[in-house]
Amino acid sequence: MKLNRILGIIIIGVALGCSTVSSQEQDTTLSQEFKDYWYSGVAELTRYKLEQARYGEIHPGDAVLIFVTEDFHTDKQVKYESGARENVASVLKLNFTRNFLTGIYPYSVMSSVFTPVNYTEPTLKITTSSQEWCGHSFSQLNYRQHKYQFQLYSYFQDESDQSLSIDPVMTEDEIWTRIRIRPSSLPAGAIELVPGNQFLRFNHRELAAENAIASLDEITDPALSSNPLSRYRVEYQDFTRVLEITFETDFPHQIVAWEEQTQRGQGQVLTTKATRTHTINTPYWQQNARADSVLRPQLGLE
Repeated sequence: MKLNRILGIIIIGVALGCSTVSSQEQDTTLSQEFKDYWYSGVAELTRYKLEQARYGEIHPGDAVLIFVTEDFHTDKQVKYESGARENVASVLKLNFTRNFLTGIYPYSVMSSVFTPVNYTEPTLKITTSSQEWCGHSFSQLNYRQHKYQFQLYSYFQDESDQSLSIDPVMTEDEIWTRIRIRPSSLPAGAIELVPGNQFLRFNHRELAAENAIASLDEITDPALSSNPLSRYRVEYQDFTRVLEITFETDFPHQIVAWEEQTQRGQGQVLTTKATRTHTINTPYWQQNARADSVLRPQLGLE
């Protein structure tokens, strides 16, 4: 991991493509430890062994969490690439992918989450796309004018095209980025929470703020990590869903595993599990040549 970071730092002078070193690196509200890790010109890529609940069974697959900082237009809500820097903030971006097979056909799911590194600000944007052989869907949640504005485009009749707005509450999707920024800021006790967009698409459930109970506890699990661990747990109160995310307590708070207990309709409760297998820190957006495919085994991917 250290070697990959060094190699990434050496080539910062090359055009960074997906990522840029943010001006927020100079922000005095950020710790030097945070700046050294998240503004080094590389991304953190972690592969997880995925056991995905779907259609009443558990299906093997891969999940990848990609974390990187970038400058982001808070008004246009797109990546800053050039021009005036007004209305630009530094965000921690998460690209979260799941890939698994259900029988003959594959699922490919991805969410992107854009959370300001100033953890007191709302998450600005969340997008999710799901592709499988029956059809595909795309959703986008934007924080604008003190509201969350949501759009959904779906192949399925009961969802179809939707547009709505809700009052801003915390989203399940941003738990992942807030763990990496400052886990102590995560709320505990009775909360309102918008469930994760991947969960909503798998279950064809309407987006809304839901009642939940959250807790943050220290745990020990040598099978996951020799380092001190913490676990953030969310249990929804009005339907069956429990999310537990386990991460290393010390900075940079790497996520080592998660579990999701979900009930489809009136059926049995199944548990999706994901366990960390590989992590590399690298400027992946530059590594798009055929020769760079040798990096995939380093991430545990075929």
